[in-house]
Amino acid sequence: MSTVRGARERARIEVTAAIKDEARRMLAAEGAAKLSLRAVARELGMVSSALYRYFPSRDELLTALIVDAYDSVGAAAERADAAGAPPRRRWLAICEAFRSWALAHPHEYALIYGSPVPGYSAPLDTVGPASRVGNTLIGVVRAAYEGRGLALPPLPDSLRPEAARMTEDFAEGLPPEVTAALVVAWAQLVGMVSFELFGQFNRVVEDRAGLFTHAAGQLAQGVGLPAV
Repeated sequence: MSTVRGARERARIEVTAAIKDEARRMLAAEGAAKLSLRAVARELGMVSSALYRYFPSRDELLTALIVDAYDSVGAAAERADAAGAPPRRRWLAICEAFRSWALAHPHEYALIYGSPVPGYSAPLDTVGPASRVGNTLIGVVRAAYEGRGLALPPLPDSLRPEAARMTEDFAEGLPPEVTAALVVAWAQLVGMVSFELFGQFNRVVEDRAGLFTHAAGQLAQGVGLPAV
């Protein structure tokens, strides 16, 4: 009985992977807004009712793809983080890994960092995976703060309550000044990659890798990391 159950589980894993692979192909060809379970089933030679046993709705399939994408880029960032290296070097390596992943997976990047999918609202299941890159960067900054210390960025008094709230929410133990700077740095990091990936740098920036490395260094300075 256990052998039969094991075979069924393997078959389910294989079919689930095939469904997601076909959905990713459709994302690349037509975009997330046009993804449908019927189209995926048709391309795989399945009846729609069979596919619904794996993903009861388009939104559940989208959520699975989104979680996979966040986990993939999160794993890339975590692999790049060389614990024990100087904080600035760790920060730059994570940023470079984020950009490299995006260039290698442009359609998955667009799914998680591009325009929202009409009619789709991401469930709480996506929050943990979505936080992995940010948490890796926060970990670098926290280690620096607890070690050699940070140069505290300026923070207007009017933003201090919001910065304190964010610190309590996801950066406990860091000064509010640093938390606010981290949020700005994250937005700028995604903006740099998005500008490159979505064509806003066309006919403007030729050495995009060089500009990105420079920008990542500026972001490191902005959150207070030491220069060496």
